[in-house]
Amino acid sequence: MTKPVVDYTRRHLRLGWWSLLAFATLGLGLESLHGFKIRTYLDVSNETRRLMWTLAHAHGTLLAILNIVFGLSLRVVPELTTSQLPFASSALAGATIAVPAAFFLGGIVFYGGDPGLGILLLPVGAFLLLAAIFLIARGVNSPNIRPRSPRQ
Repeated sequence: MTKPVVDYTRRHLRLGWWSLLAFATLGLGLESLHGFKIRTYLDVSNETRRLMWTLAHAHGTLLAILNIVFGLSLRVVPELTTSQLPFASSALAGATIAVPAAFFLGGIVFYGGDPGLGILLLPVGAFLLLAAIFLIARGVNSPNIRPRSPRQ
């Protein structure tokens, strides 16, 4: 039995667009909490929650866009597909989930001015993101990538 071929382009485009929808919706929810003056979100005593949830929205949106760019890069530069692609893909997907989740969970329950225990996911997500970026950058820097001739 042969291993199924993973379409990394489709995987990251799908993850990117659905994540963008989710984090844009989170942003709309945060704006609604602000607009309706919900004290659980706006009170000075809840500043940590507001910061953590805003960071979850911002990082999630950025990572969603990064997935879309990576998916499109695989189409434009097919030579990027190296032996490290499965790990780079999984690391980027993991970071897309772990980083915003760490911020969001850190804002649900917090202790004084410190985020909750959910923030412990952040170093894991940050490591995954840095590993993915390194592998992708190394793949782009590969001598196997040739410039394409301009279309006429």
